[in-house]
Amino acid sequence: MSGEGMIAEQRAVHQSVGHARLKELMHRGTEFLGCDVAILGGAMSWVSERNLVSAISNAGGFGVIACGAMMPELLDKEIAETKARTTRPFGVNLITMHPQLSELIDVCAKHGVSHVVLAGGLPPGGAIDRIKASGAKLIAFSPALSLAKKLIRSGADALVIEGMEAGGHIGPVSTSVLAQEILPHVSQQIPVFVAGGIGRGEAVAAYLEMGAVGVQIGTRLVCATESIAHANFKKAFIRASARDAIPSVQIDPRLPVIPVRALKNREMENFAAKQREVAQLLDDGAIEMMEAQLQIEHYWAGALRRAVIDGDVESGSVMAGQSVGMVTREEPVADILRELVDEAAAALESRG
Repeated sequence: MSGEGMIAEQRAVHQSVGHARLKELMHRGTEFLGCDVAILGGAMSWVSERNLVSAISNAGGFGVIACGAMMPELLDKEIAETKARTTRPFGVNLITMHPQLSELIDVCAKHGVSHVVLAGGLPPGGAIDRIKASGAKLIAFSPALSLAKKLIRSGADALVIEGMEAGGHIGPVSTSVLAQEILPHVSQQIPVFVAGGIGRGEAVAAYLEMGAVGVQIGTRLVCATESIAHANFKKAFIRASARDAIPSVQIDPRLPVIPVRALKNREMENFAAKQREVAQLLDDGAIEMMEAQLQIEHYWAGALRRAVIDGDVESGSVMAGQSVGMVTREEPVADILRELVDEAAAALESRG
């Protein structure tokens, strides 16, 4: 087929009934984000940096920088480098327990970041007001209906509900149950994005029909050509099945740790030893609970770096969602988003 024919065929597909319906269902999401397709890039530490984030935004989605454990100076540089690579909107994900959250908010305000995503529960007093005072829209994670209502009252502009199928830090409830529990009650009041275990467009279509305005995708984008993840990290994803992505286990009840979903490897055993070490420090009175939890977070950041950047997929943490089984090859972000959109459109059109 000639290049001209392929272009004509693509144009015909994008004018289909399914694509028109998809655009309609995503309208609130795309208006809120300022992008073409209401698909947020999940914020994955070491992966969601300038290259992948700008590629997602340039492809019509909405890239989100993962601040994670970054200090303000590093975030400042990351935002500047991302702005140098795209003129499209993108967001920054901040962790509420970060000890320098206030300074990180200032960095986002300095750069005029349009959307700030807060993860990790209710933020400390004043954080929401300061984010909104900068002109940014606030997106907050909500793992329960009660917290969703509290965040709405506190001034959140949009919510992400993420189920336990996701990679990285997870809650105890599945995406499908959270969607049924939360969407009917709040989706008319506030834009809601659904996340966790989404690897195909049919799932995107289903959550949109339930009242979501868009979705967040993480695992599916790790093997994008533009992702800086090490070749070994990408190979581990491509070889894995859904059953290989397992949650970490809490060893000591005195130290409440948020489970992390990752591919099964030696690192999962190492984490058990780390928990025992930190629990002992708590027992000895050497550290407070907040410091203990920060030590766990820094541990994960280091373990993830070893896997993502250094390619050590045995003693590093290969955080992945259960949709990892749907990652079968390395391909450009634009192709991944186009496939998701076309699958969602086809699913909607098949409903009649």
